[in-house]
Amino acid sequence: MVSWVLAMLVALVSPAGSTVPAMQPRPFDRAAHSTTDPDSIWVIVNKTHPTRPSDYRPDLEIVRGYQVARAAAKPLERLMDAGDRRGLGLKIESAFRSYGYQLHVHAATAATRGEAEADRLSARAGYSEHQTGLAVDLITPADPGCDFDPCFARTPAGRWLAQNAWRWGFVVRYQPETTALTGYAPEPWHLRYVGRPLAAELRRTGVATLEEFFGIPGGDYPAG
Repeated sequence: MVSWVLAMLVALVSPAGSTVPAMQPRPFDRAAHSTTDPDSIWVIVNKTHPTRPSDYRPDLEIVRGYQVARAAAKPLERLMDAGDRRGLGLKIESAFRSYGYQLHVHAATAATRGEAEADRLSARAGYSEHQTGLAVDLITPADPGCDFDPCFARTPAGRWLAQNAWRWGFVVRYQPETTALTGYAPEPWHLRYVGRPLAAELRRTGVATLEEFFGIPGGDYPAG
C-alpha cells in the first residue's frame, strides 16, 4: 500500500521537483456559432444589426400553440413544464413574428404612442428577435397585473425566470441596466434562446448582454 502511494506521488512530481500543474478549463469558444447567420442560435438582432434577408423565416415547430424555431422548441417545452410544476402559470403570449406581422405591431404602437416611443418599446420590422423564432414573451394570465410591465421582474414567475431560464438555454434579453447596449427598455418577460452552454457562460461571467459578450455594437437605430 505504501509503495503504491509513493508511486502516485512520484508520478505527480516533475523531474525538477515541481508538481504537475492542474488541468485548466478549456476557454469558451466564442466562434462556435455565427452571430450573423439567421439560422444560428447565437445570431444577434438589434437596432444596428437587422435580420438578413429581411424576409427570413426559420424552420418552425409548435409549442403550446405558438410557432418557435426548431432549435428552441424542446428547451421551451421543458422550461414551460418546469414552470407548471412550480405552479407559476406561465403562458406564451408571443413567439415567432414574420416581417409583415412585426411591421403591423410597430405601426400600431406608433399610432397610439408616437414613433419615438414605438422605437423604444417595439422593434421595427426586420430588427426584431422574434423574427428568428428564438424569442418568446411569457405572461401569467391568472395574475396579469404585471404582464408586459417591468414589474413582471418582481413577480414569482419573473424572479424564477431570471434565476433559472439559463438551465434550458434561455436568457432574459432586455434588463434595466442594459438599455444603452441593447437599445430596448427592460422586458423581464422576453426570453431569448441561445443554448445552454452560452446561457451558462453568461451567468458564470456575469455578462448581461450578447452585444457585450461578443463585442458587437447595439444601441439605437442609425440616424437617417
